[in-house]
Amino acid sequence: MNRKALPREAYCPTAVEHIANILTHVLCAPLELVNRSSDGNQLLSAVVYGATLVILFCVSTSFHCVFYCNNYRSLKDILHRCDRAMIYIFIAGSYFPWLTLEQLPHEGWASQMRWIVWILAVLGIIYQQVFHERYKMLETIFYLIMGIGPVLPIVNEHYFMGMKELTIGGILYVFGIIFFKCDGVVPCAHAIWHIFVVLAAYFHYYAILNYLYPIAIAA
Repeated sequence: MNRKALPREAYCPTAVEHIANILTHVLCAPLELVNRSSDGNQLLSAVVYGATLVILFCVSTSFHCVFYCNNYRSLKDILHRCDRAMIYIFIAGSYFPWLTLEQLPHEGWASQMRWIVWILAVLGIIYQQVFHERYKMLETIFYLIMGIGPVLPIVNEHYFMGMKELTIGGILYVFGIIFFKCDGVVPCAHAIWHIFVVLAAYFHYYAILNYLYPIAIAA
């Protein structure tokens, strides 16, 4: 591994770390919910969630490929910005099926989260684009706030199936952030972060598939 990056400096992975970064994302194949959709809301949720999942991994993989080639500096910078922005979009997209398909209370904060998560995503992207790579720890805190914050009023006001899987996924994301911040400290730290992301996304996908898109049983 290379030395740890300075506070306002991007970490430069070694060749092995680059390859590990690429492989841990390329091997995560997109999964589809469309076939189980039985109405418009389910189809919309499948498209939004599926699109954010696929685009997240495609953008990240593209960024690491270009970074590894060490060419096209401007393209690398664009993809890096898109990679960070997609995290906000993916968080909002992961909430979308639950906030769309669950029967949330008409009054209270839970029902308003349908819009709040997207507003937070837009604000996060604006901040990230303006202060790209300048306040990295603060940006990580924003990811955590957006990922965990909306859960609190939803859980407080509405019980739903799948809490076990969603909790496990959330814990994996949070623990993965430790490695996300350990480039230059732990070898292949970013690749390990990718593995945590893949595992967490799997648990969330499993919960969505089984609790929001159950297989219809013929009478």
